[in-house]
Amino acid sequence: MFIDEGHFATLEAPDILDAARKAIRAVPPAFPLDATVAVNPFLGQTGEDFASASARLSRCAGVRLSRSRHHYQSAIASGQITERDLAAALSASPAASRPASVAHLKAIAGQERPLCEPVPTIADLAAGFSGIDWPSIIEKTIGLWAAGYFDRGQALWSPAPDQAAFAAWRVWASRDLTPEIAGLSGFCSNVSSAPDRPEKAILKAADRLGITAEAAPSLFHRLVMDLGGWAQHARWMLWRAEQNGASDDTLGDLLAIRLIWEEALLNRYPDLTETWQETLSLHAAPVAPSSDDVADEILQDAGERAYLRALSESLAGAEHEGEHRPSLQAAFCIDVRSEVFRRALENQSPDIETLGFAGFFGLPVAHREHGSDMTENHLPVLLKPALHSNGLGTPESENKTRIKARSIRALGRFRQAAVSSFAYVEAAGLFYAVKLMKDTLGLGRTCATCHSAPKLDPALGAEAKAATAAQVLKAMSLTHGHARAVLLVGHGANITNNPHQSAYHCGACGGYSGEVSARLLASLLNDGQARAGLAGHGIDLAEDTRFIAALHDTTTDEVTLFDEDFPHDKAEIDRIRQWLKRAGAQARAERAIRLPGVRAQSIAARAASWSEIRPEWGLAGCATFIAAPRTLTAGASLDGRAFLHSYDWRADDGFRTLELILTAPVVVASWISLQYFGSTVAPEVFGGGNKLIHNVVGGIGVVEGNGGRLRPGLPWQSVNDGETLAHTPLRLSVLIEAPEDAISRVLDAHPDVRALFDNRWLHLLALENGQIAGRYQKGGIWRREGPAALAA
Repeated sequence: MFIDEGHFATLEAPDILDAARKAIRAVPPAFPLDATVAVNPFLGQTGEDFASASARLSRCAGVRLSRSRHHYQSAIASGQITERDLAAALSASPAASRPASVAHLKAIAGQERPLCEPVPTIADLAAGFSGIDWPSIIEKTIGLWAAGYFDRGQALWSPAPDQAAFAAWRVWASRDLTPEIAGLSGFCSNVSSAPDRPEKAILKAADRLGITAEAAPSLFHRLVMDLGGWAQHARWMLWRAEQNGASDDTLGDLLAIRLIWEEALLNRYPDLTETWQETLSLHAAPVAPSSDDVADEILQDAGERAYLRALSESLAGAEHEGEHRPSLQAAFCIDVRSEVFRRALENQSPDIETLGFAGFFGLPVAHREHGSDMTENHLPVLLKPALHSNGLGTPESENKTRIKARSIRALGRFRQAAVSSFAYVEAAGLFYAVKLMKDTLGLGRTCATCHSAPKLDPALGAEAKAATAAQVLKAMSLTHGHARAVLLVGHGANITNNPHQSAYHCGACGGYSGEVSARLLASLLNDGQARAGLAGHGIDLAEDTRFIAALHDTTTDEVTLFDEDFPHDKAEIDRIRQWLKRAGAQARAERAIRLPGVRAQSIAARAASWSEIRPEWGLAGCATFIAAPRTLTAGASLDGRAFLHSYDWRADDGFRTLELILTAPVVVASWISLQYFGSTVAPEVFGGGNKLIHNVVGGIGVVEGNGGRLRPGLPWQSVNDGETLAHTPLRLSVLIEAPEDAISRVLDAHPDVRALFDNRWLHLLALENGQIAGRYQKGGIWRREGPAALAA
């Protein structure tokens, strides 16, 4: 994109187009509803420090990366944040403009900052000048077009399905009289006479608007942020294309569209020219955090140190048991919801041991379910599939299932069509009432998914089976001491009438449940050829050990065993089921305390309720990532706030597993944490809005009401219980039991990961014997930080 600069070369065209490219990279991707995964909304800003990013987003989006100061003041007044926390955060701040003392910092906490406003666009200036709400008009007209253009099959007809976005919009906008009726005369002819290439349109608009190379990066960032979720969906299209070695120009097209609107409005209101030039000078000024931005980050850091103090006390009380062969081992996803269930399961018997690992269990699989035409990527979005699988079934049953699926799709089309929908209601309404009643009561609902037993296709050879199995077991730090029964527990969510359902599934599985991954790994680890070759890879697997796949429904805390995949001792299976049943009851009782107006007995009913806006809290509350042996955290109540990854650095040859943890699970956890952070501190920009007025659009996302801006991120009901926040926005604290120099070497080899810690988007701490021993600081420096001086 942006290669034909033509006669605009005198306008510093390369700089202007480079600024457009940078603006495109400043926007995070938003994944479609069918495979929603958490995305770091600040992905485009992680190359700069936290306070500078806050200043930039204040300018370009009208948001700050901190809570209102009364939250910090209340925490100080209650003693949750102590003076030692404030002093530690103050001394750790690298900013020269930091407050002079703790007393000064406490005084600042009592002074609320005014609401943040972004630098205005021409549409904002024109609205103030004319009294016409041009930003709202732009949002609605672009939203109406974008809903049709980006549609993925929800509508029966989509305009210009094979055209590029800019070309399709020009055809639409040259005939849409909405702007002219609102007062923007000549808009249709302006669009028709605009350049036919988006890069030319950008350069022409930049020429007319007087945009300099200095102002362009900030201004273009402002305009793409103004497009909301539509820009983020286009950014996802680029993300997906680049994963496949290609590219996509859609977001550049949207920027060109938005600039044409700006150009047309300045032509309509030429009296704004002087004010607009003053606005451009604001964009041209370097971005630098103010003393208020610095103070807010220090207050935020103090709150995070207060949490670490409490966490350190919990870890100090953990029980460090010696090694023995357990009766049952259960490997769960590192998801924070698993922490509650793991603790409950361990309470059932001292002979139960749990482990934590990414929910795709190390198998980067693209799966096609039996009878389906769709391929599902059951792996983190940072990775590409290396394996393929499909559901088991005979050719005859496969064909029957496909025919049934096509019939269902055809019926759905008939039911939604403009005319036939009335005939459908007349003919089938009474019979459909039975289905509605069953769905309402949750009858016939079992587990969170209904896959058939999966198999790898093509099948792996004997050596590949052994190598893959060994690689996974080493990454899980599960190389010896296996129990007779080892559960591999994926997770999913049983939810009704919720467009964001995939967001409750496993993020490590691309927004699908972990069932496929768990069953595939159990099949591989039970395979005779794989087991025969494990010894050659340094894995000591007991002859009587058997692996059993399972699925944890995080909404109901019920666990489904897939024990029929491989025969196992019935008495032992019955005992495991009893343990799981009692653990589920205990986990529900703990979760009921957090859910508003809920008793433990009614939690399962929430999954079946069509009107339930809070079926569960998802990952709300996430605050820390711990990579260490379970013995160092067992017995500690981590309140469902910790990502728990099993890791033993003493068994990690060459620290390859450490590298894997820091570059994959930690990054994924940071995306989750920062998505919750952004949806809490800046919900108007990075949040999903109000569930009560959501409408699904295009199959890709939701809008509030009947149109306008696509809303990415988490709905407000996912982070707020109706009165108070259910998620405390803290930057993730990553705690790893490993030598500091080994951690530093991994970071040196991966600058993008190191930047997350150097720029204070995450905290990194080293553990020794289960206690915090050192804190990473920018430049690879480690500062000793023992339990007695955690905040000193």
